[in-house]
Amino acid sequence: MSDNQKHGLQGKVALVTGAARGQGRAHAIALAAAGADIIASDICAPASDSITYPAATPDELAETVRGVEAHGRKVLAREVDVRDDAGLRALVADGVEQFGRLDVVVANAGVLGWGRLWELTDEQWDTVIDVNLTGTWRTIRATVPAMIEAGNGGSIVIVSSSAGLKATPGNGHYAASKYGLVALTNTLALEAGKHGIRVNSIHPYSVDTPMIEPKVMAEIFKEHPDYLHAFPPMPLHPSNFMTPEQVADVVVWLAGDGSGVLSGVQIPVDKGALKY
Repeated sequence: MSDNQKHGLQGKVALVTGAARGQGRAHAIALAAAGADIIASDICAPASDSITYPAATPDELAETVRGVEAHGRKVLAREVDVRDDAGLRALVADGVEQFGRLDVVVANAGVLGWGRLWELTDEQWDTVIDVNLTGTWRTIRATVPAMIEAGNGGSIVIVSSSAGLKATPGNGHYAASKYGLVALTNTLALEAGKHGIRVNSIHPYSVDTPMIEPKVMAEIFKEHPDYLHAFPPMPLHPSNFMTPEQVADVVVWLAGDGSGVLSGVQIPVDKGALKY
């Protein structure tokens, strides 16, 4: 992180959803390192039986809190499902009351599932769409009024995926949710711009988090070897997953003044993979 990034968010407040681990934790800690106080949320429980990888835990959210506090920043952390409208609104209200403002929102919470479109169950479809797409909209609806009322402008970063720019087989419900986030991003950029609020989306690819299930993916590719060609290599360090911290560096930049001329932009964070 550059010196400008380390000090660029001093006195500001950032809300991060899905903050217990993975990208969400990295975003929260990096924003704190840049000077922001943090409002952090995570469901800390299974989103549904259709999600096969282990859910985040309260202990993991507590670890995020310790990471933020290690940078000398204040943090309000709470177990909240982004599908819970009342819970989100209460978190935002309490955070603004405690910290006095809200400047940055990182809509990060999301889940991933696998299955061909015609074989998905209602639960598989509904869970991914409700968390990734509707949950992001609920996050926006809960936070934007507080940002407008504060009158400080701000930055909203919506965490989509490379699958929100280039669909891949075996997870069409996930891609649909992430493509939908592009529409939310671009629409909100138009609607909130007059209030000085910028809105951009990032599109990570192959990030090393618990969401990645190597055994499940191996089974899918074994059954459908033709799917392999749809998952391109990364020209930059092609053999490695990205770390959540590498993605967080981009989030911090988007949160700060250095990206102040950008709004309604989709940024691939993919080591060049989407060039294929």
